[in-house]
Amino acid sequence: MSRSEFQKLKTLYIADMLLHESDEAHRITVQMMVDKLATHGITAERKSVYNDIDALMLYGMDILMERGRNGGYWLASRDFELPELKLLVDAVQSSKFLSAKKSRELIKKLEGLTDRWAAQDLQRQVYVANRVKSMNESVYYSIDKLHSAINNDKQITFKYFKWNADKKMEFRNDGARYCVSPYALMRDDENYYLVAYSEAAGDIRHFRVDKMNSIEIDTAQRTGRKYFDGLDMALYAKQMFGMFGGEASSLEIMFDNELANVVIDRFGKDIIISKVDDGHFKIHIKAVLSPMLMGWLASFGAQAKLLAPAAAVDMFKQHCESICAMYK
Repeated sequence: MSRSEFQKLKTLYIADMLLHESDEAHRITVQMMVDKLATHGITAERKSVYNDIDALMLYGMDILMERGRNGGYWLASRDFELPELKLLVDAVQSSKFLSAKKSRELIKKLEGLTDRWAAQDLQRQVYVANRVKSMNESVYYSIDKLHSAINNDKQITFKYFKWNADKKMEFRNDGARYCVSPYALMRDDENYYLVAYSEAAGDIRHFRVDKMNSIEIDTAQRTGRKYFDGLDMALYAKQMFGMFGGEASSLEIMFDNELANVVIDRFGKDIIISKVDDGHFKIHIKAVLSPMLMGWLASFGAQAKLLAPAAAVDMFKQHCESICAMYK
């Protein structure tokens, strides 16, 4: 690169210095900027640096200046404040669907949005190594590919697997590729799920994204749109525990009053609560009576009781009896 081309980068280098090398406690003088530019092969006069700072302020950078012995310039505000970045770092490091390697890469990029001292604060709160993380490194790119298929109204094909006791990948469906029409991505219990229409099964199916392998976007248009037209995805998510599919039933459940907070956290403030007696209330919900829902109810012991319908009560009894039988 010629000398004149280096000079064209001067303003960008100054902006970068203000972003990463300054805050209110660490101000940059014009002479420091001149010296730093020299390390990039750029010769700069003080007057030209002042002009560049004015241009950056006109562009919208919130640059402040303090006169005096400890004076200098610093970037007063950024697109993301430190508490916001800490929140994003927490979200990245706690996401099970991201591998430890991808989590570290994303956190490193988040550090680049602030100065180096704030970046050190972000690094102190990172505990990725000991978190339960996805073992599927490609899940990050799978989500992007699935969004692309949904936006372009295309079907997808993929292989679906599970981990066996030897920690090895076992493909379902005898290794044959699944073909579905993707319609939505949902998060449940810290995992990403694809909600799709399966023409082979003739209904809506769910697939954990980190268990999907070799995803390919097909040329065929999506089918099964009638199943999703008018479907409230937020309400649909409430009916699924652990994203187990099946026919949703109207369930009546009674709880101790002290579990009201737990119930509202799970089903939202719009849930209708009816008083049973001074110590209990009941709710009516529409949900799939899945193993996850039965496990959730069982976790409250005698503080929760499934009242109706009778068929659901019988299923729940069998669920509890099968567990008890293991310990006889």
